Formats: sequence, C-alpha cells, structure tokens
Amino acid sequence: MAKVSVIGAGSWGTALAAVLDYNGHEVTIWSVMEEEIKMLKEKREHVSKLPGVKLSEEIQLTTDLKEAAEGRDLLVIAVPSVFTRGTAKNMRPFVGEGQLVVNVAKGIEEKTLMVLSDIIEEEIPQAKVAVLSGPSHAEEVGRKLPTTCVAGAKSRDTAEYIQNIFMNDVFRVYTSPDMLGIELGGALKNVIALAAGMADGLGYGDNTKAALITRGIAEIGRLALAMGAKYETISGLTGIGDLIVTCASRHSRNRKAGMLIGQGRTMEQATEEVQMVVEGVYSAKAAMGLSEKYQVPMPIIEQVNLVLFHDKPVGEAVQELMLRDKKSEHDQAIWE
Repeated sequence: MAKVSVIGAGSWGTALAAVLDYNGHEVTIWSVMEEEIKMLKEKREHVSKLPGVKLSEEIQLTTDLKEAAEGRDLLVIAVPSVFTRGTAKNMRPFVGEGQLVVNVAKGIEEKTLMVLSDIIEEEIPQAKVAVLSGPSHAEEVGRKLPTTCVAGAKSRDTAEYIQNIFMNDVFRVYTSPDMLGIELGGALKNVIALAAGMADGLGYGDNTKAALITRGIAEIGRLALAMGAKYETISGLTGIGDLIVTCASRHSRNRKAGMLIGQGRTMEQATEEVQMVVEGVYSAKAAMGLSEKYQVPMPIIEQVNLVLFHDKPVGEAVQELMLRDKKSEHDQAIWE
C-alpha cells in the first residue's frame, strides 16, 4: 500500500483518487477551494463534475497543501494546465528530495512553450517527475469502464512503480521513456478536437472527422519529431488513441466547445457554456508558437487559432483547408 495525494479535485483528479482507493492505497484529495472540499466531505461525490461516482469514506480530503504533500510516496498533480505552475510553486516547500510527482494534466504553457512535466521540474527541482496520460475520460474511469494509459518516466523503475500503483483489472497501464511525446500528444490533440467539434457544429459528417483525425495526427507527429519525441508514441495511446476519443466522445469538453463555436458561438460563449476548463483553447496559441519555433507547418492548428482568436468564420477555415496547395499524403513516400 502506498500513501498517495491527488492535488486537484476536478473530474480527473477525483476519478484517479477512486482508482487509487480501489487499488487499496491510502488516498488524500487536495483542493484550494474550501467549498469543493466541503461538498466532497458531505456528499462523497463531485456533484457538478463527476456525478454518480461515490468516494469511499477512506479517502481523506483537505485544503492544507502541506498536509497533502509531506511524507507521501506519490503526488499526483491533477489541476488544469493553466494552474500547474502556480500549484507546483506552492508545493515546493513541502516536497522532499526525490519525492515522486506525477503530472496527469494535458497542456502547454503559452508564454514559455513548455510541457507540464518540464514546468513541474523547474518549480520543484528536488522532485522526481513523471507523467500519466492516455485516452481516459474521467466519466468512464470513475464508472470503472476498461481504460488504458501510459506512464512515462526517465527511468524504467519509476515508470514501472507508477504502473504498479495505478494498474488494476479495469485500468491498464503501459510504460514509456518518452515523456515529451506523451505530453505533446495529450496537449495537442485537444486543439484538433476543437476542430472536430467545429466540423460537427457545422453539420459535417464522418468523412470530415476522419480527415481531421488523420491529418491532425500527422501535424502532431511532425512537430513531435522536430522536438525530439518518438513517432511511436504519437501513433500509440497518448497520440492517436487520445485524439480519437477526444474528437469523437460525448464526454469531450474540447469537442463540445468546438461544436458550439461551429454553431455560431464565440470562443468565450462556448467555454462559458461548457462550464469546465477547455484545455485546447489554452494550448492552441502555444501549439502555434511551437509550429513557428520549429518551422513545422500545422495548417489545422493554424485555422483553429484564426477561428478562436481572430474571429474567422468556421466555414471559411474549412474551405481554406480544403483548397490548400496539392500535396502528397506522405512526404517520404517515393515513386519507383
């Protein structure tokens, strides 16, 4: 049995706390919001973000970050990506040398273009930092529907330790040394999912979505390779797997926000209506920044940015993608 604290009491943090409790670990959930912790104590359920998933009485709940962090075998950071740096900075005084911190959020910091595990390493240099990601909607994980994820770490031993902590009969965990690829796949797929939602909002069909998923993973893969990640990672669970589920699922907040934009809402109206953090909106500008920094063309992500931040009509964005210069599908495919 391990002592684990989940830092962040949103839908994903709550679902993972339930997984860890199911596995027999000593689990604490931390939130900065007193009302959220009060509600969880009273209801043993996150009524607004994860209804129907009951938390056992064994799970401890706190707003005291020191209490949550000190002496734990594993700290799971599950706050929205925009709060990752601030939360990690606040955690730093309470994290011991070599203490394991696992990032489970998905995003890229707009100002620095850093992935979240790098931010955590910068803010908590004494920690051992890893990542857990994959096609894993909290709503399904909380209901114990079969799910697979990938634990990424710099050492095999660390990745296998995380695998052993999380894995059970309904939550399968693979291991990988490619932390950067895992982080990029998880963050950039949210931007493509916004595009898929926009297509749904316009009333387009399965052909359109298949094109967006396939060409989207090509964009993500080109950038990942340019940044030093492995294409195998992007073609696996945390790339194509996560992209498929986020583009197609009714649980996807990115797809839902995109669909509302496709139906005529502004970006602000759509995110307000979703009532949860839409990570793709925060990652879109960062994705464009990485595209420019590494000189990797990312036309879908470029058009998403124009729609989100420059009021470009969604229909015009789709038309521009369709009327781009003629190309081969694979640059490295050579005619005999």
